[in-house]
Amino acid sequence: MDLSSLKAAEGSVHDNFRRGRGHGSGNGKTAGKGHKGQKARSGAPRVGFEGGQMPLYRRIPKRGFKCRNTKEIIGINLSALECFDNDSVVSVDTLIENGIVKNPRDGVKILGNGEFTKKLTVQANAFSASAKEKIEALGGKAEVI
Repeated sequence: MDLSSLKAAEGSVHDNFRRGRGHGSGNGKTAGKGHKGQKARSGAPRVGFEGGQMPLYRRIPKRGFKCRNTKEIIGINLSALECFDNDSVVSVDTLIENGIVKNPRDGVKILGNGEFTKKLTVQANAFSASAKEKIEALGGKAEVI
């Protein structure tokens, strides 16, 4: 390896153009910055600077709070599990296969709403107290994964 074989990393944004190196280079003299003015000089203002006017990002109202650590958990009622046969194992994967859940996101929680008459082994990320009670009352199992 020598200096003549060096190349920029693949995918990097790298322009190999030398500015301000004489008019023969095609980009000499003003080096693509035009004539005079603030933007022609070094130390031009930062992005979003509006000449001392209150910038847009500060003029627009900011409301609320978005927690970065929240989890989006999908809730499913026990009545939706009636489509499964007795003594079957219901997991997140089987819920997706049967079209009950489209996108499990951060987890699936079983809620206790609706009628429930099957003995099932249900595997989910979370259960409400009433759902766990109803599943175990019929001889099933509520397993937290």
